[in-house]
Parts: sequence; structure tokens; C-alpha cells
Amino acid sequence: MAGFIELADVTKVYGAGPQSVRALDGVSFDAERGEWIAIMGPSGSGKTTLLNLLGCLDQASSGSVRIGGVDVSKLRRADLTRFRAETVGFIFQQFHLVPHLTAVENVMLAQFFHSMTDEGEALESLKQVGMESRASHLPSQLSGGEQQRVAIARALVNDPKIILADEPTGNLDAENQRAVFRILDQLHEQGRTIVMVTHDENAGRLADRRLNLEYGRIKENLIFSAEQNQDFDEVLEHLWMRTESRGHMESTAFTEAQWRRLITTMAQIGLVVMKDGIERFTPAGEARARDVIRRHRLAERLFMDVLNINDEIEIEASACKFEHILSPEVTDRMCTLMGHPTECPHGSPIPQGECCVEKRVLDSAEMASVMRGAMRGRHGRLA
Repeated sequence: MAGFIELADVTKVYGAGPQSVRALDGVSFDAERGEWIAIMGPSGSGKTTLLNLLGCLDQASSGSVRIGGVDVSKLRRADLTRFRAETVGFIFQQFHLVPHLTAVENVMLAQFFHSMTDEGEALESLKQVGMESRASHLPSQLSGGEQQRVAIARALVNDPKIILADEPTGNLDAENQRAVFRILDQLHEQGRTIVMVTHDENAGRLADRRLNLEYGRIKENLIFSAEQNQDFDEVLEHLWMRTESRGHMESTAFTEAQWRRLITTMAQIGLVVMKDGIERFTPAGEARARDVIRRHRLAERLFMDVLNINDEIEIEASACKFEHILSPEVTDRMCTLMGHPTECPHGSPIPQGECCVEKRVLDSAEMASVMRGAMRGRHGRLA
């Protein structure tokens, strides 16, 4: 059975003669409808060129690019433009909103190039990304995260079969990155096919598959199931507890051979490195391990302190389930609800999150206010 996206021996060359540049060199892969693919690699590896070919913004020098059974590498320019308008939705790092148009008008602009404008449909598209209340605002009146959500609404308004995202969170802070990832995850659950270029390791791990490009060729084609990602988290959790001077060690069901295979794969995707025969975190691996440990230990506190569950086996089993499914936002709310606990029921430290840092800043501000009040009371003015 043919894939929804099929690339066969695709080469793209810019220029001619000695000055020519081979941006892609014999790239081949298939993708099924509804798959989420992350394209990763260093600058100059061919990521954006590949995205441009899939988005019908350019055509291959040789080889074939088939989307939904149509070989777009053979379409005439006018047919290519029509196919792009009907099939592809683009999300760019730079947003590309027209500054003198409102949010809803920017979304309607995509409709204009597709068929007919429909303000009702455009408003519904904004509603999908939580921006209906900002429909009448100009881009200059919106934050970076809000502008990106308008850009996503514009990409969705024509109901495209494929969403192409080029560094969609590259210009956003951590909070807005998570908001965009949530929207992409929802689109994935709807069955949309998503192809995303990114340098972000965390973004890459959200995808069903990861293509690593190097010098215009596919260096690695990695596919991970939800179960494999949970295995990665369990390994990271154990490596984290190794670094603690004391800590409650959860059991693992991995055999020695399974552990070695997992470590090999995790080294390939940049979560761990081997040094002197010992597994060690990369920065990305340490950040992910911290998040897993935090979710697990907060869940343990929740079950014991809030739900009054005292059976250690039940607490442990439930926490293991929660550590894989809690979103960062829910984790922070849970932490805040419990007053930002610092230790799990076993006495092991709970890594702090953004909500804890915000609380510490607030507490410092409150303390400063109290001190200023005390100084006024003593001297009648600030010293």
C-alpha cells in the first residue's frame, strides 16, 4: 500500500556548473496519512528545501514527490499553485502576518487565495486556536504567541490535508512554545499529517517519526511508539536517581539486553552519552529526566496528602502512570494546589518548576513590601 507522502530518490540542485549547490541528494521516504514527522539536522542540511518541495513551493531537480497519489514534481506551475492552495497549510517561524490587516482578515486572506472568503469560517478557525476574542486586533496589538496562533488559524482555514511547520516555536518563549505544541498535538489527534522542521529536541520527540538530515541526505529515520517513549522516561528516571545521594529507587523490568538497546537508541537521539562506560545525561536528557521525576514525585504527594491513599504499592503504580501523561500546565497546577512541596513521601527532593520560581519571586516581592512598610513605620519614610 502506497504512503500518503512518497519521495523517491529526490535531488534538488541550485545553480549550475562548479558553483552549483546540491541541497538534497537522493532522499527517499514514505509517510502515512495522519503521521507527524519531525525533520531535524544542522543548518544547511536541507531541511527547509525538503519542506519547500513538500509544500509545492519548489520542484525537485530529479526524482519524484508524490502527495496523495499526485506527482507534484511533474505539475505545471499553475497546477502546482492550485494543488498547494487545496492541500497544504503553512506555519512559519516569522508568522508572515500582513500588518495592516486584523487577525480575522489575515485568516481570510488565505481563503482569498484558495476560493472565496468567509468571515464565519475564519472566526471558527481562530476559535480553534483560542483567538476568537482577538479577531479584530492588528498584529502589532498581539504578542508573539498570539501572532503565531493567528498564523496557525490561517493555515487551518482551508482544511488542508498537510500542515507544514518551519520552526513554529523558534521565536516564542517557553510558555507560548507549549501552547503551540498543544495545538499541534490536537491537530495530530484530528488525523492531520504534520511535517515540522525544528532544531528543538523536545519538539522532535513529540512526533511519531524523526528524520535526521545531514549534507542533504537522510542520516537517520527513527520511529518511536508511545511505549518506547515511556521506556525512555523510565531509563531517564533511573539515571536521575543514580545522581542523588539518597533516593527511593523504583524497580525496573528491563533486562540487561533491553537496557543496552534503549541506551543505544537514546544516545542516537541525543538524550544520553556514554562516558567511561557510564551512561550520562545530555542537557536535553537531563531536562526531560527532571520533568519526569517532578511529575512522578508530585503525583505521589497528591495521592498521599490530598487523596489520602497510604498503600505504597498503589501510590507507586498510580504515580508511574501519571508521570507519562501529565502536561506541564497540569503539573504546575498540581504543585501549586499542594503548596509547592519540596519532597516526595519517601523524602526524595522534588525538582522545582516554573510555578515554584514564580512563587519565590512573589514571596520576595511580598517580603520587600513588608520591609518597606516596617521602615516607614519606624522612620516615617523609606531609608
